[in-house]
Amino acid sequence: MAFPRTVLAGHGVLSELGRSCRQFDFADRGAVVTGPKTASLAGARAGEVLTESGFHIDMIVAHEATMAEVERVAGEARTAGARFLVAVGGGSKIDITKVAAHQLKIPWVSVPTSAAHDGISSPRASLHDAGSIASISATVPMGILADTSVIVQAPFRLLASGCADVMSNVTAVLDWKLATRLRNEEFSSTAATLSEYAAREISEHAGLIKPNLEESVWIAIRPMIVAGIAMSVAGSSRPCSGSEHLFSHALDRSAARPSLHGEQCGVGAIMMMYLHGGDWKQLKAALRTIGAPVTARELGVSPEEVIEALVQAHTIRPERYTILGDNGLTREAAERLANMTGVIG
Repeated sequence: MAFPRTVLAGHGVLSELGRSCRQFDFADRGAVVTGPKTASLAGARAGEVLTESGFHIDMIVAHEATMAEVERVAGEARTAGARFLVAVGGGSKIDITKVAAHQLKIPWVSVPTSAAHDGISSPRASLHDAGSIASISATVPMGILADTSVIVQAPFRLLASGCADVMSNVTAVLDWKLATRLRNEEFSSTAATLSEYAAREISEHAGLIKPNLEESVWIAIRPMIVAGIAMSVAGSSRPCSGSEHLFSHALDRSAARPSLHGEQCGVGAIMMMYLHGGDWKQLKAALRTIGAPVTARELGVSPEEVIEALVQAHTIRPERYTILGDNGLTREAAERLANMTGVIG
C-alpha cells in the first residue's frame, strides 16, 4: 500500500508547499503543472513559494487530460530536468501530473484548486482519448495540500460534484461485496470501511455544505481524500467505482453534452441503490440538499440518453462485476428504473 506522507487541509496551507517539499527531501529542480486559469489562481503562487524555499522551478501549462497531453507534459518535465512535480489545478491537471510522474518515476504533490471528484489523493487517473475514458494506474502523491481559501473560489457546482462522487461510494461497495459473493473477488474490508466512512461523512453533513462557505470545503475535502486512500488500500478503484461509474462513463458516450463526472455518478448511484434494494430515497435527498443533480433534466441530458447509458453501462468494463450483471438491463427495464427513481419522467 502506498499513502501520502503529508496531508494538509485548511486556510492558507499553500504557503507550506516549500517547507513540505523540503521535508520530503526533494531534489532542487522541479516543475509546477497547472492550467491556463489555475495558473493565476494558485499555480504562479505555488511556483513563488517553492522558489522562495530554494527550488528551481519550471512552469508547465497543461490542457485536456489525454495521453498525448501526458506525453507532452512528461517530455517538458524531462527536458527541464525536473526531479519532482507539483500539480496545481482541478481534476484534469492532477490526473495528467500523476500519470506523468509515474512515467518519469519521480514523486509529485497534489495541490487541488477545486474538488470536483475524489482524484485528489487516488492512484487512479481518468484520461480521455478518441471519445472514450480510460481509468489507469498512476502514482499516489507524496503530499496533499488542500488550501480551502483557494478551493472555495471555484464554482460551487464543482464541490457539489465532488461530494456526489464520494456519496456514490455506497453503491460501489455494494457492487464489490456482490462480486465477492458471486465471483469470489478479492475484498478488503479496510478499504470498504474507509470508502463507506467517506460517503457517510458527506451525507451526514450535507446540510452544512453550501456555496461561498470555506467551512463547507473543509467538511467535504477530508472525505474526498479518505476515498482516494481507500483505493490505495485496495490497490484498485473498486471501493469507489462500481455500476454508478459505469453508468457515468456510458453517459459520456451516449449524451451529446455530458455533465460533470461526479454529478453523473450521483444520479447513477440513486438508480443502482434502487437495484440493490437500498435506501435510494435517502441518498437522493442528501444529494438534493447539497445541490447536486438528481434528475436527467438537472444533468442537462435527455431521458433517452439516460436509458441508452443504462443499457450500455455493463459493457464499459466487462471484467468488473456489478449489480448490472453480465448481460445488463433491457431497454424496458432501464426505462422503468429511471422512472421509478424519478430520474426521468
